[in-house]
Amino acid sequence: MFKVLSGAWALLFGMMLLQVGNGMQGTLLGIRGEIEGFSTFAMSLVMSGYFVGFLFGSRMAPDMIRRVGHVRVYAALGSLISSVMLLYPSWTDPWAWGLARVLIGFCFSGVYVTAESWLNNSASNENRGKALSLYMIVQMIGIVSAQGLMIVADPGGFILFIIPSVLISISFAPVLLSVSPTPAFEATKPMTLLQIYKTSPLGCVGMFLLGGVFSAQFGMGAVYGGKAGLSVGEISAFVSAFYIGAMLVQYPLGWLSDKMDRRLLILISSAIVAVGAVAGMVFGAVFWMLLVAAFLVGGMSNPLYSLLIAYTNDFLQHEDMPAAASGLVFINGLGAIAGPVTTGWMMSVMGPPGFFLYIAVLGAAMAVYAAYRMTQRSSPAVIDPVDGYTPVMPSSSPMAVTFAQEYAIDVAEEAEEEAEQEARAASVA
Repeated sequence: MFKVLSGAWALLFGMMLLQVGNGMQGTLLGIRGEIEGFSTFAMSLVMSGYFVGFLFGSRMAPDMIRRVGHVRVYAALGSLISSVMLLYPSWTDPWAWGLARVLIGFCFSGVYVTAESWLNNSASNENRGKALSLYMIVQMIGIVSAQGLMIVADPGGFILFIIPSVLISISFAPVLLSVSPTPAFEATKPMTLLQIYKTSPLGCVGMFLLGGVFSAQFGMGAVYGGKAGLSVGEISAFVSAFYIGAMLVQYPLGWLSDKMDRRLLILISSAIVAVGAVAGMVFGAVFWMLLVAAFLVGGMSNPLYSLLIAYTNDFLQHEDMPAAASGLVFINGLGAIAGPVTTGWMMSVMGPPGFFLYIAVLGAAMAVYAAYRMTQRSSPAVIDPVDGYTPVMPSSSPMAVTFAQEYAIDVAEEAEEEAEQEARAASVA
């Protein structure tokens, strides 16, 4: 672990600060939109803009890196992010914010692709798993820490927009001034969506539905809090509960996924998401129940991202895993674009409970579809734990998923080699 930190501390520290800035801007816009009197549907369009930009950024960033290199892409997109943060309070118009969110989503996606490919290059086969775990941990620390900063100033002023702008600007200094060599970039050519669907219908449908669940949490959680009359501190705690749940449940759920039929675990997890959302809808007036609901929804939905990828991998050869994962991430992005818009429409029709109703419907739909798929195909062969679940957050770019896939493949191939050596030794004996 210390070896990983010594080689990649600058990148990990920079990414943590970047996540603080990203986490702040998502929550802050939801609160500030309520102060400015923006309608729920207008805010849903604003929040959806991030996922539109993120999806396009993840597709275009590899070409940008190949043309001008990691350093220039990282610096250019970072400066744009910092600038947009300062434009939000200067131009309080829903259309301007929507365009800014598209731009900032594009930039964040490009930065993530750049940083994650950099981290992957700096890791070796021996420490790649630890590097990936550290990366996920600093992501979660950054997002949760961002919510704590929401109470240091008035969201109706400028200070809370200046803080993430400064943090994002600082986040690039340790990376750009480090002596780590820039890697050669190789993008994975994805499988066609039809090929992935034929391989794993549940993986594709589940990823699409999960995109809506995640984008509702990340994009509309603060909007819900504002409409529900929560204070700034309560909104921060509410949004944090989603990510604290994800951080605590990720590894136990991953351990379970390598011990049982993944489809059953997908069914159970998505059903708990639905139950948690129903609890939030019914008991939303009780704040501690609201936190419990957010913990359940975030804790069970975020690990589903890695679980669906792992389930799809059960039907793939090692060489096809990165390509399939890239396609699954794209499907997830399509679902994420629709999430805030649909959530905003439902909240406009039925008020704040519409936020949880949307998540409950998607969770229930995933559980029902998982149950249906269990009747259509037998469970895959016995799963080798080293060839299974590798935790990745839905907020990561396709490069992080490829990073995780490479780690899983490395471990699986090493295990296969050891098994062959043991078999040869036993035959000689």
